[in-house]
Amino acid sequence: MNYDEKNLKLQSIIELVQALNQQSSFEEILRVISAKAIQLFGTDSAKVMMLNPQTEHTLKTIYEGQKDSFVKNYHLLNVNIAGWIQKHKKSLISPDLSNDERFSSDIFKNIEVQSAICVALNVGDRPIGTLHMLNKRGSKIFTEQDLSLAENFSSVIAPFLNKVEKIEEYFSCPLPDNALLNKYANMGLIGKSKIFIDLLKSIESASKCSVRVLLEGETGTGKEMIAKAIHNFSERSTEKFSVIDCGAIPESLIESEIFGYVKGAFTGAIKDRMGIIEEADNGTLFIDEVCSLPLEMQSKFLRFLQEKEFRAVGSNEVKKIDVRIIAAASVPLIKLVREKKFKEELYYRLNVYPIHVPPLDERAEDIALLVNHFIPAFAKEQKKSLETFDSELMKFLTHRHWAGNIRELENLVERIVALTPPANKISGVDILPTEYTGEMKQEQLHTYASQSNLSLKDRLRDIEAQLIREALINHDWNQTRAARSLNIPEQTLRYKMQKLNINKDSSL
Repeated sequence: MNYDEKNLKLQSIIELVQALNQQSSFEEILRVISAKAIQLFGTDSAKVMMLNPQTEHTLKTIYEGQKDSFVKNYHLLNVNIAGWIQKHKKSLISPDLSNDERFSSDIFKNIEVQSAICVALNVGDRPIGTLHMLNKRGSKIFTEQDLSLAENFSSVIAPFLNKVEKIEEYFSCPLPDNALLNKYANMGLIGKSKIFIDLLKSIESASKCSVRVLLEGETGTGKEMIAKAIHNFSERSTEKFSVIDCGAIPESLIESEIFGYVKGAFTGAIKDRMGIIEEADNGTLFIDEVCSLPLEMQSKFLRFLQEKEFRAVGSNEVKKIDVRIIAAASVPLIKLVREKKFKEELYYRLNVYPIHVPPLDERAEDIALLVNHFIPAFAKEQKKSLETFDSELMKFLTHRHWAGNIRELENLVERIVALTPPANKISGVDILPTEYTGEMKQEQLHTYASQSNLSLKDRLRDIEAQLIREALINHDWNQTRAARSLNIPEQTLRYKMQKLNINKDSSL
């Protein structure tokens, strides 16, 4: 490599740094690095393999760029080369792999690849992965000058690849949707809508890391249950899950509740008391309604997050603890920041991993599933044989506005079960609590008005088809349960489905 060529390549690396500094996408960083390696070294394949940040042992390919003529994936070859690098703690260059005495005589026999370079990707003294460049037979043979440049190249790119959370995603295979739904259904998180599945994916990702989480969503959407699920599937699952509701504690007591106090700290403090933060040491602390923290307390809590240490009220002793914080708010914290009611720095400290919890109105598809989840639980509790609600009642529950979200739905189902006579197996609209009946009549009038231009025969046919379809949807197309909710024989239901052309596909 002559002086001018070397200068050009160094200039190219400088330009690469400038390009990487402007990238926020990890995938794009990988693509740019691979493309630049192919250009700089004239290689047929440039591959980035990264170490699992959790174990620091397992290597996995996370990106490979190739020239059009180089299409084979030599996984075994790359694993062996990377293993050699890890063992010997130095770079590798081989002009002819098939005859390289550092490897078993037959391991690279009859391969298309001839020449290879592999260099470690290090951040300080810590290895994070390897960079591989392979050339097939008939292509360029790598030289020691190429190896020297590759080592410089790896030193430049390694800091841009040192993104633990991003790398961990490549080592955790996402669960299929059905497996994800079943996994979290056991935690009481019920649904099937796309927005709910997206929520579960966020919960799943949050459980695999240890950063602070901020849950924002309306009251009654199940934020505490979500926090519990994140804890239960995290590495802290064997430790304590503690809860504090900032909105339920008087302002004068909140500091002592969070940090604890010592004997004599104030009137009535007759003995030392441990705060909720210390109780949660090594575990998870769920702070509900963090938006209700007084401003003075926000400053003290911010200091705790920064230093991981605190002092109990009335004490001079500084204590250090390790606790994961999951905070929740029923109003957007950024709105409170703009109104000067919440400290901006504390907001950014808490908002490391934000998760939006959708209101029930955005999950109408999940309402029937939730109702059918609540019914047997409350029926068993109240020693009743109630199995389901009739289709008219279920339709009302599915379409109404739920200001109180899942909590309001659950409370109403419990009341309906309580009001249903013990002998009944199905609960109907006549059991609906008084404050909801006027709302239901309004909905029925609205439905009637929208159908007023149809003939009586057509209107009856449409109503019948709608009731049958809704009963089937509400019971996941289980014909036995749907027929029972409509109080008709299952054979009659099947006849009407055929007559009215009702099938699962037509309802999508």
